[in-house]
Amino acid sequence: MRILGIDCGSERTGFGVIDSDGDLHQVVVFGAVETSSKQSFPRRLQKIHAGLVSLIQQFSPDEVAVEEVFYASNVKSALKLGHVRGVALLAATEAGIPISEYSALEVKSSVVGYGRAEKRQVQEMVKVLLRLRDIPQPDDAADALAISICHVHHRATQIRIEESLAAENKRHG
Repeated sequence: MRILGIDCGSERTGFGVIDSDGDLHQVVVFGAVETSSKQSFPRRLQKIHAGLVSLIQQFSPDEVAVEEVFYASNVKSALKLGHVRGVALLAATEAGIPISEYSALEVKSSVVGYGRAEKRQVQEMVKVLLRLRDIPQPDDAADALAISICHVHHRATQIRIEESLAAENKRHG
């Protein structure tokens, strides 16, 4: 399964593509779509959309995982983040790719095993789980890879539950 994880941001939207069989994960590509604060916000959204569409076309992910909006004390920042998330969801939807969304707590719990883990702990585990020499840079790319890993873990659990239910139904069928 190939997963595109997206960590939305209006200045830098991180992305991370991994291939996984549910147990072993391999990095395909990671990085960030960068925008300039000198550009108008609609122009920045257009650049993020174009960058994500290009990634989807180039790497053909099976599924996309995006972090949910978190609580923000700055309403303006939260609104901008919501717009960027909308652009990311649109890019995946246009390509017909299933989308899953995860809270920061779910990502941290899935990758580190502790929902209140520090950013550095998450980055360190991303490095370990993906067998990388260094923590992926920029930070947004490491976060996007963490979102991809979280999705694989959730998906593997979902598949095990479905298989268990199917076996149970077959026994009682």
